[in-house]
Amino acid sequence: MDVREALHRSRSYRRFYEETDVTDADLRIIADAARLSPSGRNIQALKFFITNDRELGSRIFPTLAWAGYLTDWDGPEEGERPSAYIVQLLDTSLAQSTLCDEGITAQSMLLQAVELGYGGCIIAAVRRPELHAILGIPEHLKILNVIALGKPKETVVIEDMKDGQYRYWRTPDQVHHVPKRPLDEIVITASDLRG
Repeated sequence: MDVREALHRSRSYRRFYEETDVTDADLRIIADAARLSPSGRNIQALKFFITNDRELGSRIFPTLAWAGYLTDWDGPEEGERPSAYIVQLLDTSLAQSTLCDEGITAQSMLLQAVELGYGGCIIAAVRRPELHAILGIPEHLKILNVIALGKPKETVVIEDMKDGQYRYWRTPDQVHHVPKRPLDEIVITASDLRG
């Protein structure tokens, strides 16, 4: 799989074959993709709590909000929930901010997950104090995002954006559609600026 194919396949998956495990070895490979990623000032202040424990996953799940644009959907049902999680943590004893590291490492992990046959979703809508308590994380580790992982149980397709409509949607057959702006709309060249 080349990078472009991986980018096409690396979507925000929100439904999974819950019974399909993400192995310990694969979770470590996915986390290692974060470790190998560039880091602002090379401080490497991010840490990653990884788990594929079903009981712990059932406690993590209710602390997350899913798909804000799908207002009639409360998130994946039993049997469609993630089988693993990676919690991105900022080690505040090393730095007070991540610059752009959290996005870089999250994308690296999702691309690695795709190569291993999984999919995932970066979730920023997290009840952090509750999750902090559930995981027993030390105070100097600040929760940034949660990455839900598993074998995708949904089809996600990229659509051309029309009339500036950027919100994703689902069709009755549960295909998830993600509009993207055309390349010509996002690329600016010197000749464009000279007008």
